[in-house]
Amino acid sequence: MGKSFAERHNKTTLHDILKELGLDNKKVIAAELNGEAFDLSHTVTSGGEIDAITSDSPKGLEIIRHSTAHLMAQAILRLYPGSHFGVGPAIKDGFYYDVDVAGTITEDDLPKIEAEMRKISGAGEKVTREDMTKDDALKFFADDPYKTELINDIDSPTVSVYKQGEYADLCRGPHVENTAKLHNFKLLSIAGAYWRGSEKNKMLTRIYGTAFATPDELKAYIKQLEEAKLRDHRKLGRELDLFSLHEEGPGFPFFHPKGMAIMNTLIDFWRREHVKRGYTEIKTPQILDRELWIRSGHWDHYRENMYLTEIDEKPYAIKPMNCPGSLLVYKTQLRSYRDLPMRLAELGLVHRHERSGVLHGLMLAHVHRADENQRGSSADYGA
Repeated sequence: MGKSFAERHNKTTLHDILKELGLDNKKVIAAELNGEAFDLSHTVTSGGEIDAITSDSPKGLEIIRHSTAHLMAQAILRLYPGSHFGVGPAIKDGFYYDVDVAGTITEDDLPKIEAEMRKISGAGEKVTREDMTKDDALKFFADDPYKTELINDIDSPTVSVYKQGEYADLCRGPHVENTAKLHNFKLLSIAGAYWRGSEKNKMLTRIYGTAFATPDELKAYIKQLEEAKLRDHRKLGRELDLFSLHEEGPGFPFFHPKGMAIMNTLIDFWRREHVKRGYTEIKTPQILDRELWIRSGHWDHYRENMYLTEIDEKPYAIKPMNCPGSLLVYKTQLRSYRDLPMRLAELGLVHRHERSGVLHGLMLAHVHRADENQRGSSADYGA
């Protein structure tokens, strides 16, 4: 529950008010004022309700992770002068930043970047916010094509910029007061990511990391990752001779005899459970007329993810989803409401073009999609 405070005649900060109300402690890293999150340095001129945001709360952890993304960017800027930064939001289990690196960063460089981050954290760099007009922000980031593009896309006369030492970033915030609040972090991996999720744009270097409120939480998470690597299905599939992956068929697994034995066992289980629930099985073609996909709406929304072919000079598509074929089966005769519910099941084989980095062995990886990330988040403009 928040605490109310009276209107102020003298300008003061959230930090001062929290201290006066007895809500100030080492875990407090930001605050909500009338339901909106702000930095502790935010100036308050009127009364309202205030809630402390602590580092061990979900909102606090998100702020820590996003602030750590900025910490990483500052370290990269020191080690790779001339680098430019795309977006760097907090995500599930951590954060990332997309970087146009002046040079090359590999996973072997992550310890070096981490060490520089710890130097900045130990120095306790003050983090400040500055509100600017869009014109002033465009001048400030004149040499940065990524921030310039984001600023031009913002539908607001003003934007906010966060600064710590020599580093400045376009960001909504809020953030921790200084880098000394950021101790428990670890850089994890590197991937490629197209700017704003479009293959037409430049490929940036995406660096993933994680951060927690306490060292014990970080240690537990790292241990969990190490144990997960031991159980990685790609590793087990190779060691147990279940399946293999080959460059000749990217995204298409080759199942070995033992793997097929497991798959057929799972399919038998699937069929038994569906029969119990009143389903009957159907099978529809792999390739269907393009006109069907236009009629179903898939063409307008998923055209770029569909594989196309031509038969007798007529356009067709390899099916990316099962449902239109099932609907054609339904339409083969007149149906009455007495026929419903009609339960049809299909073990359909579908093909879709997925972006690089989304495939993870036999699965689609759980990723924070770039095209979604870069339309808007609670922290970065355009992140």
